Amino acid sequence: MSQKILQINFKFHVAREQYEAAVEPLAQPIAAVPGVLWKVWLMNEAEQESGGIYLFADGASLEAYLNSEIVAGIVSNPALSDFSVKQFEVMEGVSEVTRGPVGAAIAG
Repeated sequence: MSQKILQINFKFHVAREQYEAAVEPLAQPIAAVPGVLWKVWLMNEAEQESGGIYLFADGASLEAYLNSEIVAGIVSNPALSDFSVKQFEVMEGVSEVTRGPVGAAIAG
């Protein structure tokens, strides 16, 4: 099984401080999702766009997350819109050369 990247971006329609206060309680539950190896949270305040880049252990873990209550709660939040959800395979060899935290770099 190969690792998978999930990229989710969306617009937020509240002040940054409100957004950060709303997502802070989600960090630990997301970290506890089986198969989530890491998540980087994204913020472009000028464009009112946010999101995340996730690394999953495999495609099944990624799909389970997309079908989870966490994601359902995010996409149903009225303060968020214009979702973009993309899935990618990890190119482990070249990612390791450029110090990407994937493959053998996180296995041990």
